[in-house]
Amino acid sequence: MMHRATSAQEINGHKVTPIRNMTIPLSLSTTIVLSRKSKRNTNRRRKMDVSCLRDHVFPLDKWNKLIISFVYIALPSSMLLLRAEPVIGKCYVTTFSPLHNLTLADMQPSEIIPVIDTWTQIYTAHLSPSSPLAKTAPPTKTLQPLNPPPHTRSSSRPNAPQYRYMQIFENKGAAMGCSNPHPHGQIWTTTGLPDEPATELENLKRYRRERGGLQHLLEDYGNLEKEKQERIVYRNGSFLVLCPWWATWPYETLILPTQHLRALPDLSGTQRAHLAEAMAEITRRYDNLFETHFPYSMGIHQAPLEGSEEEIEASYLHLHFYPPLLRSATVKKFLVGYELLAEPQRDITPEQASARLRECGGELYRRNKAACI
Repeated sequence: MMHRATSAQEINGHKVTPIRNMTIPLSLSTTIVLSRKSKRNTNRRRKMDVSCLRDHVFPLDKWNKLIISFVYIALPSSMLLLRAEPVIGKCYVTTFSPLHNLTLADMQPSEIIPVIDTWTQIYTAHLSPSSPLAKTAPPTKTLQPLNPPPHTRSSSRPNAPQYRYMQIFENKGAAMGCSNPHPHGQIWTTTGLPDEPATELENLKRYRRERGGLQHLLEDYGNLEKEKQERIVYRNGSFLVLCPWWATWPYETLILPTQHLRALPDLSGTQRAHLAEAMAEITRRYDNLFETHFPYSMGIHQAPLEGSEEEIEASYLHLHFYPPLLRSATVKKFLVGYELLAEPQRDITPEQASARLRECGGELYRRNKAACI
């Protein structure tokens, strides 16, 4: 279990103070203020075994971000069944638009391209020099390679380790825990490989290895979906948007490249435009489905920042969308009972979900309503 510091205190020789009243400049001279109130630490323990350090705000061209550096320092444990290891990381908050009332569903593909470019620049800046991706990735113009902060280094580890993985994601709506309505996403960068992408990567490696390194699992799956034409919601020259065969959430979707791309830096200019188009299409269809600001968690899975050649080459860029709504703007799916304790069940089939989303194309519903007023 990781314990987070919630008030100013000395932990392992470090003074820990939560961030408060930090102002992040946005484009068009707009500002957004993020506040963090100090809370009393009610979970008092005789010995705190983890510390959390956070700091820094840096500009990134027009697209600005909040950067929070942290390190979880685990003390040695003599217990056999409970283990912990130190993790160093950095978190970013990226804004999608200077307008507070816009979401990705409201934005045109041309307005989403700069968001993708920003993700790509931050990812590239953290790539390990030994990664095969580093040899082909275009240089970043606004970011220099960023290593873990100096104050996280110890005398036993003078050279801080390379970050291993970067998780880019967006939580949209209060139903997904989003407390700030301004359109924004987050980027968590850590020295460890999280469980979900680690499991995916193992399956991708095994599939490719068993086929002589010539085939990719998700590329073959995309070809199968194109043949069947049963679960595809939208497609363009570079990407498929589909309700996957294994979907758990009623309107869960996957954005999948039609050819092998390891990570964001592999995108060509045309492919970036096509990805922005796919993101605009699915988020607009979500909102049109129940005529509401459709909540979801979206995340990008791609190659780790540092890894073996086999890991990097087996990786396959894709985006997951996990929305909770089931029958209306107010009726959600709950993973409880049998679904929580045994295995998830489908309330509607992926084929039914994709058919309904296909019918929700066209103009965003609230634009039509605004035009009628």
